[in-house]
Amino acid sequence: MLIIRNLYVDPPLLLAPMAGVTHSAFRALLLQLGGVGLLSTEMLSARRLPMEQISCSPFLFSTEEEHPLSYQLLVAEKKHLAPAIARVEQLGGDAIDLNMGCPAPKVRCFGGGSKLVDDPENLRRLVAEARKCTTLPLTAKIRLGEELNEAHLLNLCGMLEGEGIDLLTVHARLRKEPFCRKPRWEWVGKVKKKLSIPVVANGGIFTVADARRCLELSGADGLMLGRGAVIKPWLFHEIAVELYGCKLPDLDIDRPSIYNNFIDLLENRFRPERRLGRLKEFTHYFSETYPFGLRLASIIQTSNSVEEAREKANLFFSRSNRVS
Repeated sequence: MLIIRNLYVDPPLLLAPMAGVTHSAFRALLLQLGGVGLLSTEMLSARRLPMEQISCSPFLFSTEEEHPLSYQLLVAEKKHLAPAIARVEQLGGDAIDLNMGCPAPKVRCFGGGSKLVDDPENLRRLVAEARKCTTLPLTAKIRLGEELNEAHLLNLCGMLEGEGIDLLTVHARLRKEPFCRKPRWEWVGKVKKKLSIPVVANGGIFTVADARRCLELSGADGLMLGRGAVIKPWLFHEIAVELYGCKLPDLDIDRPSIYNNFIDLLENRFRPERRLGRLKEFTHYFSETYPFGLRLASIIQTSNSVEEAREKANLFFSRSNRVS
């Protein structure tokens, strides 16, 4: 179990914010499968958040079951923090995460994500302002930096703790390293030894064996799952049971049923025009569970409606079952 200020996270398994993926339908799917300890929104612009209307925003929609729920903020200017944090509190958020690790050029041009760590003094002011604005658990997510520099990394992490960050997630890659690069989990361990707040490891966790090895090398207090949990939404359940001893109902992993259930969740939560794009994004990852998954991804990408996509997917599943 993780204790983040006044929030209990059990098991210590966190969902990573992912654009186009970590919306209400996907969060609900994970809750049905079990094992996730802390849910997350997609990355939300602190500047736009106060104006977003929950009645029409696909980024803010959630249900009463989706707790605990962390809201991740993309912020570049201190003036946007107070209104955004007030909005999160109004929405009933359980924690606030500051994005300091996203390497996307569009995000960096905005001045947010990993660009924030280029100016430590400005970052210090941002974190101090965020801490002043809320009593909610305040977390942050970073990468290892531009290059492997232990002193620089540890100074940054120590500053974040000193200014009031309650938990730090470390994505174990450098900013410019692609996802295919093997994560440096041992560097998360360097951060863990430096800080007294909980440290969570992120990056490259696709199996229970990966999770076990990551914990061995990092000594992290918990794990954050991103792409691995979209490829295999039952991964949280597997890790929770096998590594943390959670008593969860046995799962019958029926991939076609999981996929169709996800479509049902999309249809129950989003307007018709919001569904297909999210299904395509999910399928991009989920298709990797099949030997010929590229075919599934392709037929969904070329579908013009959710109904067409469902029909094509189920035909693919039936053929896959006959082959296997």
